[in-house]
Amino acid sequence: MNAAPPVVSAADLGVDDEERPARVLSGFPGRLVGVVALGLALLSVWQVFRPLAQGSQYYLVIFLAVALPLVYLSYRSWWGPLDRADRPSVLDWVLAGITVVVCLYPVLPIRIGDAGGGYDAFLDRQGMLAPLDVVMGGLLLVLVLEACRRTTGVILPIVCLVFLGYGYYGGLLPQDWSIAHAGLDVDQIVDALYNSGSGFYGTPLDVAASYIVLFTLYGAVLEFSGAARFFVDLSVSLFRRSHSAAGRTAVASGFLLGTVSGSGTATAVSTGAVTWPILRKAGYRPEQAGGMLAAAGVGAILSPPTLGVAAFIVAEYLDVSYVTVLGWALIPTLLYYLGILLSVEIDARRIHAEGRAPADLAEGPLPTPWWKLLGRFGYHFSSLLVIVVLLLAGVSATRAVVYATVLALLLAIPDRMLRTTSDESTSPAVADLTKTPAGQGVAETADDAIADRGSAPKAGGFSWSRKSVGQFVIEALRALSYGMRSALPVVAVCAAAGVITAMTTKTGLGAQLAALLVKAGSVLSDDPAVVLATTAVLAAIALSLLGLAVPVTASFVIGWVIIGPALLDLHVAAPAAAMFVFYFSVLSEVTPPTALAAVGAAAVTGAKAMPTMWHALRYALPAFLVPLMFVLTDSGQHLLGLGAVLDVLWVSAAACVGVAALAAATGGWLFGIGAIGPIARAIAAAAGLTLLYPNPVATGIGLGLLVLAAVAGLVERANRTSTDTP
Repeated sequence: MNAAPPVVSAADLGVDDEERPARVLSGFPGRLVGVVALGLALLSVWQVFRPLAQGSQYYLVIFLAVALPLVYLSYRSWWGPLDRADRPSVLDWVLAGITVVVCLYPVLPIRIGDAGGGYDAFLDRQGMLAPLDVVMGGLLLVLVLEACRRTTGVILPIVCLVFLGYGYYGGLLPQDWSIAHAGLDVDQIVDALYNSGSGFYGTPLDVAASYIVLFTLYGAVLEFSGAARFFVDLSVSLFRRSHSAAGRTAVASGFLLGTVSGSGTATAVSTGAVTWPILRKAGYRPEQAGGMLAAAGVGAILSPPTLGVAAFIVAEYLDVSYVTVLGWALIPTLLYYLGILLSVEIDARRIHAEGRAPADLAEGPLPTPWWKLLGRFGYHFSSLLVIVVLLLAGVSATRAVVYATVLALLLAIPDRMLRTTSDESTSPAVADLTKTPAGQGVAETADDAIADRGSAPKAGGFSWSRKSVGQFVIEALRALSYGMRSALPVVAVCAAAGVITAMTTKTGLGAQLAALLVKAGSVLSDDPAVVLATTAVLAAIALSLLGLAVPVTASFVIGWVIIGPALLDLHVAAPAAAMFVFYFSVLSEVTPPTALAAVGAAAVTGAKAMPTMWHALRYALPAFLVPLMFVLTDSGQHLLGLGAVLDVLWVSAAACVGVAALAAATGGWLFGIGAIGPIARAIAAAAGLTLLYPNPVATGIGLGLLVLAAVAGLVERANRTSTDTP
């Protein structure tokens, strides 16, 4: 029997979808980074209630001046002898110091010739920068790109350089080309990046500093409070005795834990470390289990109440509240997890039919009943509910998440009081899961899967002694500091995204590329419906390919400024266009050949990466097709909850049946019939695709095809039975 794979933590793989592993700092550098990160976290909270009088851009200048140097101290340079894995090198300290000076230069009240003079004087020179302004802006550009390279790799900086090159050399293009422009000189480029609202200090960084950081702090505090452990325990307890318990547990754990991490890769790794042993015992192959974990983890980025980073940018670009975006995401989220759960049920039946699951799967100690877990630790849901209630009451998203964070901190006290010993901190549910068939422990608790993230609570009692209270406060402050440090890659990406938005805005590239995309869509036909469908498919392919190269946040920003206008020109409603771009930006996490969530899950299960990616793609298939419904017809908007209630209901019902048909086609199993062959699968796939076109006629045709698929399945089963009968 194979030995259990080693526990792989989220930190080992790079806990965020958008980051490389950070250094594990100790000594003076560790204390300095921790204290500064904590200070920046508190400044972010202070800004919610007492905004700086100089305005939001002034705050962004201060925020970037603190956050960007932390990147150089926390992340490796990968420059051979100049690099240090466990501590910053001399070069890192120098770059961090230069970054502080360059970032704070716009607000320093020191006159240097015709430059300097403070923030107001800096703004007054917009469009007429002094030579020193240009030098400082150029340095900041280099520093931002290098910080982005350290945290996410070289692809996004290269993309930024391409946009910069287009801005500078665009005047050399043949002027009869639609993408040609007059060209920008260095002063104009630096002015757009350094001294305007569309560059470094544009919407992406504003969203990062105002929303993303606060939700990241909330996630870190939720882990600290013990919520992550409770969510996994509850998932195990709910489904322990059913045939599909293993798959259901993995999916439910991914969904619940995703509310904590907000990261597809981290969620897949954390849940996989705990649920992989029971998945293996239930008969799942490593690649199959890894694909399921990856798909469930990425679904967390698409799921309320804590959507992925790009969702905040959606709200900012469309000038709507975050709760509005949550409402748009509700039905698509249900459809996504419906597709995964149906695939899980199909897998369970196929595994059972093939005899891959042991007969004693249901044996062993009963887990703690779910109602006991809810009664004892159900209060961990309260902070999530507080966010939703406050948002519905009209409280801003920033204040709502701060209040929820405070509540989560307070809830950590009863969690420690209830988990009085190490034995009690490991529930029977999780203890049963974490034993392999050979009896070898994989992870003692869910905390082991996330401990390296720095904020999981330690087992042990809590008393009101001075020592216990002091230790609790220190751990809480560490959780806040960790939350801020885990947001550093997103800050670097958002600052770099400002380069793309500034060059696109300054040159008019977005409108030109949008026109080219629409023109390509009209090649097949002049019919508006065909043009829209072709453009949507081309846009989906472009976004999927873009997401292979750059992080989700940058993918959305680029996609919105280029593909968004093309969809809007074809009279697609802004919410539908924005959510279309958002979903395909996120789904790059399960798109081969660079599906990060699948790579992380494969490391946990010991599977090969590429087959795991294809399994993840199979589980997530409905998510690739549902966004097309948003834009193909006006009825597609009903999936976002827009329109009359009856319209929303019939479109949602048709989509559910379509998702079920696709699950049957990809899984080769039709409920009530059993395994189906190639003909029935092909008909079921056609039915699913037709049902996902939100039109009454198409819905009727799709239902007819699904009935035909069932008939074909019955015929195939009868043929198999007659063949097997001697």
